[in-house]
Amino acid sequence: MPRQDSFSYTVQARSEPRVALRWLADLTCQGELHPLIVRVRQEPPRPGALASWTVTDRLAWGPFRFPASYAVDTLEMSARSLVMRARQWPATTVLNRTTIEAEADGLVRIDVEITLSAPAPLFRYAFRQARAAHLVLAARLGPALPAGPAEGQ
Repeated sequence: MPRQDSFSYTVQARSEPRVALRWLADLTCQGELHPLIVRVRQEPPRPGALASWTVTDRLAWGPFRFPASYAVDTLEMSARSLVMRARQWPATTVLNRTTIEAEADGLVRIDVEITLSAPAPLFRYAFRQARAAHLVLAARLGPALPAGPAEGQ
């Protein structure tokens, strides 16, 4: 029987909403900041996806280190929000809902809600790893976001 739980975080950064959204939607950018990711490969969009990637993490279980690959799809993207889903065997899913709002003085507020679902025997480990990794990502995100217009705009 699968278990599910969520966590959320908020980041403020000096950026424009459209720049921040475009940057967050490109997993190759986040791959440089996420503490577990060792490789991001963009794929042709899978059915129902706007964009798709295969991501490889390096996980630890006690003294053991091992790679784990998973599929990530962008499901929705609007001017102020992004929904991505990661799927990994066995029956583990991470749903990332991100919203971006302009604030005063050239800041943006990025609100992220992560919902993880996994088989009960794996849930505690997967949830703990996801939350720890995303909190490190959140701490690194603000200073890393580009402040000016996105390339090509």
